[in-house]
Amino acid sequence: MGSNRTWVASAGASVALMVAAGLYVQAMGAGHTDGGLRADPDRIKSAVADRTCAGTRPVGSLPDRDDGTPLTRVVVHVDELARKKYPDVYTGLSVDEEHRSVDVWRMPSAALDDAICRAAVRGVTVRLHDTDVGGRTLHALSDRIGDDMDRWDGTFEMREVAADERGFVLVGVDDPDKAEPILRKAYGEHNSRYIRVEHADQAEPLDAG
Repeated sequence: MGSNRTWVASAGASVALMVAAGLYVQAMGAGHTDGGLRADPDRIKSAVADRTCAGTRPVGSLPDRDDGTPLTRVVVHVDELARKKYPDVYTGLSVDEEHRSVDVWRMPSAALDDAICRAAVRGVTVRLHDTDVGGRTLHALSDRIGDDMDRWDGTFEMREVAADERGFVLVGVDDPDKAEPILRKAYGEHNSRYIRVEHADQAEPLDAG
């Protein structure tokens, strides 16, 4: 079995519902994604939290969602709260089922942090991490790069584009050494701060049967 950690980008109510339902999908090996739910434990690196909150709120004080676990309730509530009330600073979140914890990436905001910590129920830990970019900015950049998916055919192959809640856009290519300087020049110095170029394997078609 692989890791139970699942990465979630701030991509709307559908993300929250997918988390609540416990649906896990593999990161796309090719194509343009808009964030959402991705499972790719091999690429995950642990990050030191800038603030940690141990839940004290009664579990029943948050709405019951699908499986009704305390972790699910917190994930759905926090994602909806941050997207609706703090869209300029919220970057995204991830779920660590093994440790019953939620990692939230956001631009520093005392108001958002306090709201998230108040939402944490007993038995769930929330870890807050600093970024310098909001999720809406990341998704806009991801969309822009994804629209250029075939632009460099013949020079290198772009295989994956996805906004990552940790504060960057992941661009998967066949040849990172060749692709990275081209992409950084194409999207400019400022945007390049938020572009991470990595090798991605060629997608394999699913069996029809």
